[in-house]
Amino acid sequence: MSRKIKLIWDFRGPNSLKIAEHHCLHLKEYAEMEKLLFHEIESTVISEMYTIAFIIINEKDMDASREALKPHRGQVAK
Repeated sequence: MSRKIKLIWDFRGPNSLKIAEHHCLHLKEYAEMEKLLFHEIESTVISEMYTIAFIIINEKDMDASREALKPHRGQVAK
């Protein structure tokens, strides 16, 4: 069974939630266009001024997705 990778984008400021939600729309468009199988695309509020957007993908898709999407960071998903 392959590992799952969480590609993460950080958004800060008073509009961080709206920006992260909008970014999720683009992630979904990318996944559809590239026929990328993903486990989850979501945004999470960390604080009033900090929200993340993320996509969880299979490790085998990490290199191509990382190159195309330019995430701020990544980690092994649980």
